[in-house]
Amino acid sequence: MQHVSSKSIDLSDVMFLFFTRKKSEAILRTLKIMILGEHKQAVDVTGQLALPEQILNDLQGAFVVTRGFERNLILYPGLQWRELAGRLMAKPISNHTVRILRRRLFSGAVELSANKDGRVVLPATLREFAGIQGEVVLAGMYDHVELWSVERWSQILESAVEADMTSEQWDDLAL
Repeated sequence: MQHVSSKSIDLSDVMFLFFTRKKSEAILRTLKIMILGEHKQAVDVTGQLALPEQILNDLQGAFVVTRGFERNLILYPGLQWRELAGRLMAKPISNHTVRILRRRLFSGAVELSANKDGRVVLPATLREFAGIQGEVVLAGMYDHVELWSVERWSQILESAVEADMTSEQWDDLAL
């Protein structure tokens, strides 16, 4: 005869198991995404942009584009966006920095899906924010894509190349 514990399973145990499983599943899906490379693409006057096939494959369906941090745009695969949004929403709204970040990311966010030709339309407000006209640079950042005006990308890339990181700074990143 098998002994059954008299300890009952409470809701917190169930929730822990549920969220641990969900987090593990999310991590496994995230590991499948590896968005790399630099792509220069045309953007027409209506904001139509043809996404490179490699990026389309990595985005895995619907995705979100929003304002970035350096007058660029950030494009997140749907799963990464939901995880980021969940982490941000878990922060207290009483925190001023949290409110600023929520405004920046959520108020300009647009969910997009590519049409059968792999094209999306970038909203005019976001194109204006990032100064995108004529051409855009799509820069893979492993789990998301940054969209830059060609001029700003040149400046950002030059400053990244010129940055003289010491070994201590690398160590501080704990990579």
